[in-house]
Amino acid sequence: MKTQIQTFLKDDTGVTAIEYGLIAGLIVAGIVTAVTAIGTNLTTVFNTVSSAAQTAAANTH
Repeated sequence: MKTQIQTFLKDDTGVTAIEYGLIAGLIVAGIVTAVTAIGTNLTTVFNTVSSAAQTAAANTH
């Protein structure tokens, strides 16, 4: 029984899985942040282009 407990305490395979999970979580958080920022910037660009097109269309009539 003592040997089994010592073997269990020395086993570090679960630690590796946890580390990979944390790394994957950080990567996902970075991707979500980047995509959100890009989406916000694209919305601003599209709104600017739309406003310019509407202004140009209004000035031609």
